[in-house]
Amino acid sequence: MRLWAWFVFLVTVLGLAVIATQDVAAQKREPPYYASIAASKARMRTGPARTYPATWLYVRADLPIKVVAVYRDWRKVEDPDGTQGWMLVNLLSSQRTAIVRDAIAELRAAPNAGAAVNWRAEPGVVGRISKCSASWCWFTVGRRGGFVEKSHLWGVDEGEAVD
Repeated sequence: MRLWAWFVFLVTVLGLAVIATQDVAAQKREPPYYASIAASKARMRTGPARTYPATWLYVRADLPIKVVAVYRDWRKVEDPDGTQGWMLVNLLSSQRTAIVRDAIAELRAAPNAGAAVNWRAEPGVVGRISKCSASWCWFTVGRRGGFVEKSHLWGVDEGEAVD
């Protein structure tokens, strides 16, 4: 029985290590690029070290951010309000998310303005994005989703393709 417990422990540790390595590897891209906050609490600092003072404490996992510079294990990021600062790379995720900006966004059944509206999302709603074409993205909030025009989202650029 002890051998079985050690085997389960080893598989779990190796699995977590692979996941962590993949996410850090994804963060080694050339800026600028979009990512999201992975941690439930993340501090933005004035410089690329823990000795620099924290300017913001984010308590919203999945919030989209834009990486604008890289220094070792630190990323200079910009949040949806335009605030810039430094975050440790292990607080970030390559998971693509976006936030609804300015006005209510309609989540449609198909990527065109004439498609049926499945849901509506207010400004400030954060969701995961995928299947982005030239001007539409599939936007998922919890178990609800639909196509949203990119012009209503912060976290994806016009013309950018996201799988």
